[in-house]
Amino acid sequence: MTASRTTLVVGGAGYIGSHTVRALLEAGHVPVVFDNFSTGHREALPPDVAVIEGDLADPPALLRAMELHAPSAIVHFAASIEPGESMVDPRKYYRNNVVNSLHLLDAAVRFGIRQLVFSSSAATYGQPGVSPIPEDAPKQPCNPYGETKLIVEHVLRDYDRAYGLRSISLRYFNASGADPSGEIGEAHPNKAHVIEMALLTALGKRDTMRIFGTDYPTPDGTAVRDFIHVCDLADAHVRALQALEAGAATDAYNVGLGRGFSVREVVDTAEQVTGIPLRRQLDPRRSGDPATLVADPGRIRLELGWTPRFTHLEEIIETAWRWHRTHPDDYRTALAPSDGLGGSGWRTKVRDG
Repeated sequence: MTASRTTLVVGGAGYIGSHTVRALLEAGHVPVVFDNFSTGHREALPPDVAVIEGDLADPPALLRAMELHAPSAIVHFAASIEPGESMVDPRKYYRNNVVNSLHLLDAAVRFGIRQLVFSSSAATYGQPGVSPIPEDAPKQPCNPYGETKLIVEHVLRDYDRAYGLRSISLRYFNASGADPSGEIGEAHPNKAHVIEMALLTALGKRDTMRIFGTDYPTPDGTAVRDFIHVCDLADAHVRALQALEAGAATDAYNVGLGRGFSVREVVDTAEQVTGIPLRRQLDPRRSGDPATLVADPGRIRLELGWTPRFTHLEEIIETAWRWHRTHPDDYRTALAPSDGLGGSGWRTKVRDG
């Protein structure tokens, strides 16, 4: 490893960011994490990774981090990510996702950084008229979250033309699962993702499994999503960075399995994996939620050589269950099974801090 492969991972203590930090290390990069820890976790990071607590809303702190570590590339995860929240508090999303991204891009230009991988979203497509969705499908976001991601994609293309900052935007679908080691996983403060909600219900952390919308134009009436394992997402970021290192032009790629699963299928599968029946609560649709989002991942497979390792819903949920079962309170408390994942004997390890 050389200093020339130092990569600033902004938002690297979050769910996808922390998995990507591990993938970058394995690929020979030197990740440096810049995070304000509003939603990220120090415990998710390897102890030998440099960590800077800072906020993109504080440009001087960002400039100091770049001056100290001299990164040659950036992976940008930092954002507010809940579509429903963005409908009621759009100001938060435009400030955090757009304005703060401009601070990052300006700092990158100032330091001569020419490679950036951006965490975009399938929410840029809105209500697509085709399924699976190719990258050239119309972009009509139906919530401010998706709108902010699309705005940053446009800005990145302009920054390439004007300043030579090449980027790859990864439009991922539903990030899911956890590192197979069970050491890190999903720990969002707002428990709004369907697999996480189902498994927390199985653990007794929630009274019911809420299903939002049963009248969508889908086979069983519930929304259909493409669930992509977080480790496969991490690998996509590494491959995007490698492509930029090799001279790839600014572009955007879908990252998904290319197959959708309904919310009912997810809940049914969670019951099968955990062996615990879930009490279901049927609620109206959430504002801004499209009926179906399924990726066409053909281009990233062909052009970046990316292939997902986790292709079955059961194995995705199994890795998530391993994490949640042993971390029922996220990173605050860890439980170690004395006789395997499905065992009945547990010993508690309370983490410091």
